[in-house]
Amino acid sequence: MTKTLHKSCPVQKFTQMLGGKWKLNILYALRKNAPLRFGKLHLVIEGISRKVLTEQLRELEQDGLVTRVQYSEKPPRVEYSMTQRAKELCSVFGAIEEWVDQN
Repeated sequence: MTKTLHKSCPVQKFTQMLGGKWKLNILYALRKNAPLRFGKLHLVIEGISRKVLTEQLRELEQDGLVTRVQYSEKPPRVEYSMTQRAKELCSVFGAIEEWVDQN
């Protein structure tokens, strides 16, 4: 009897990067309104705390999905937007939105 090697689900990496309650909401907000300053992003995503938003943005930035640009102005201005890597997911998001609308 031969052992069968089981590959992990190819979607697993996707869900690890974008899993949780807020990451998809953050990307959706940036997809529709980017670039956004932190305060505006906080207002657009109803129910998220500033602490959690900061943590989630850092994780998305580490995963290469969000870009953080800090301008040397007074007062300091920071803007967030989707990276090209994240923008490549827009067709996937669109297909999911279409599926949800139909079901």
